[in-house]
Amino acid sequence: MKIRAGIIGAAGYTGGELIRLLLLHPNVEIAFVQSNSNAGNKVYAVHTDLFGETELTFSKEHSTDVDVLFLCGGHGAAIQFLNENNLPDSVLVIDLSHDFRLETNNTLANRTFTYGLPELNRDTIKQSKSIANPGCFATCIQLALLPLAKAGLLNNAVHINATTGSTGAGQSLTNTTHFSWRSANASTYKVFSHQHISEIKQSLKQLQPQATDEVLFIPQRGNFTRGIFATAYTQLNIEQAELETIYQNYYAAHPFVKVVPFAVDVKQVVNTNRCFINIESITGQVVITSAIDNLLKGASGQAVQNMNLALGLPETTGLNLKPSAF
Repeated sequence: MKIRAGIIGAAGYTGGELIRLLLLHPNVEIAFVQSNSNAGNKVYAVHTDLFGETELTFSKEHSTDVDVLFLCGGHGAAIQFLNENNLPDSVLVIDLSHDFRLETNNTLANRTFTYGLPELNRDTIKQSKSIANPGCFATCIQLALLPLAKAGLLNNAVHINATTGSTGAGQSLTNTTHFSWRSANASTYKVFSHQHISEIKQSLKQLQPQATDEVLFIPQRGNFTRGIFATAYTQLNIEQAELETIYQNYYAAHPFVKVVPFAVDVKQVVNTNRCFINIESITGQVVITSAIDNLLKGASGQAVQNMNLALGLPETTGLNLKPSAF
């Protein structure tokens, strides 16, 4: 089975990661990589790590003669693209932006987008031709909390601190992405108002309709490039053994989520599509730590995982990436 794939907005971080993954995917042929700003340039002129791996050139135009189309533009770009281009119903569309993640705005023309978190919606994803890839913070935090929602245990306020690397802000240079500002520094932003909170609440209520509305999220900027590290806690009296059973049972059939018996750190998951989770029941509180690579499980890796599911391939195809301890 050969899958023809196209990428719109392929010059950014997520586009570069998708190219790298798809070049290694045994079932994929990259039909085109589109970029308005880099049309005519070799891919390796922008994504220099791909020098010697591909001779692909960025194009200004795109083709609809593909099996899957990845939309990697900024927020709002997917809506504009789909309004301006009449895609065949047969083309699988996977959008990596925020445009279609919420049920209140997940339909455009003849496409209704499935929220693409496989650990929540795997069966629906398998039947979908339009998939909204989750946000990176949302992925890491939801994976930490979904088993509790499934068990009906999210009845008290959930407090979350999560730190992201600089690639989470994209390639555009801003005051808070300069090396001189980001290095040896830490800060918070969008306290209790981050856009991913809506995604998180939506998913929790999908599993537990009466789940708490108090999801109190403090996002933080870290002085590293890749990865997200999240800590969540909520008031809950439960024995450690029962807690472990709940999490192990929930993730038993999900190959990329590992409930681990040791402290989680970012280096365990960077450059992989995995999420590591550690859980503890401590004096009436449940504390969950989770970590992912924001560009892989939080973006491009999850997009390939969704492609595999939607096109009938084994979920892990092309995604058996190995971490490094250093």
